[in-house]
Amino acid sequence: MKKTTVYPFTAIVGQENMKLALMLNVINPVLGGALIKGEKGTAKSTAVRALADLLPAMEAVRGCPFRCDPQDKSDMCEGCLAKVEERQMLTSHIVKMRVVELPVSATEDRVVGTLDIEHAIKHGEKKFEPGILAQANRNILYVDEINLLDDHIVDVLLDAAAMGFNTVEREGVSYSHPAQFVLVGTMNPEEGDIRPQLLDRFGLSVMVAGEHQTEQRMEVIKRRLAYEQDPENFVKQYQKEQEELGQRIMLARQLLPQVAIGDDLLALVAQVAIKLDVDGHRADITTIKAALTLAALNGREKASLDDVKRAAMLALPHRMRRKPFEEGAFDYEEVEALFAQQ
Repeated sequence: MKKTTVYPFTAIVGQENMKLALMLNVINPVLGGALIKGEKGTAKSTAVRALADLLPAMEAVRGCPFRCDPQDKSDMCEGCLAKVEERQMLTSHIVKMRVVELPVSATEDRVVGTLDIEHAIKHGEKKFEPGILAQANRNILYVDEINLLDDHIVDVLLDAAAMGFNTVEREGVSYSHPAQFVLVGTMNPEEGDIRPQLLDRFGLSVMVAGEHQTEQRMEVIKRRLAYEQDPENFVKQYQKEQEELGQRIMLARQLLPQVAIGDDLLALVAQVAIKLDVDGHRADITTIKAALTLAALNGREKASLDDVKRAAMLALPHRMRRKPFEEGAFDYEEVEALFAQQ
């Protein structure tokens, strides 16, 4: 069967905020994922699939349903960790990051996995049937039309994304496994909004729309037609850019732990969050984490004011309080106005 060629990430015209939010989450998964709101046909799903294809392959334990990293004991599943402690050799293979899609109709058991209680009682050992969160470990978990997903399922996804592991408990028996993934939710606001309590749990959020300049729209058409006519040749044209961006992302991952930020910028973010009247401290913390990740992406060991401004545009607007019955677009103008005063 012939492999389907993925549209290159670097060939996507415009949509800079969306591409940046996705890259920042891949560099720093603890940001909490990205919510992309926008009309149909604005390259939302294309960008998600293209991002996974962009990244270099990684090492994973052969036969492990969670694709554990053989070099990282801290995030191994119970099975792999037991083998390491018994000094058994873990065989590995090279795999690519992939996009795991979660259907809107998915049940909780399908998402988190199931425990065979009868087997546990009879044999005194746990038997776990992995779910979508197991498949998502070290991958991208993509939920299209996330606003139509049951709120309880969204809560489960966001909890797992924040903690980095998934725990299933049934009749006093529990099982935990690593669930470190980049959560990407997309939605069309015309089909209904997402609850503010859930909206706040997403690390970054962007609004996307079709290009409104003639030249840009022409370029979108030209590239799409060229890709459909000869996918392999089209991909080759962007191969160098793809490799360079993929390497840049991997270097940013390595640099991120060394990146620092000054107290003056911490104070600025706190002041802006207070003026915007956002609830809790998640907005401040996410803005700082995003600013640090931006600095790493640009090869710097210290975050700047520009990093903080750009991060704030991705982390704050969807957390601002709304008036009753107010839905739809995020208020970017108020955030811009506050930073313009600095």
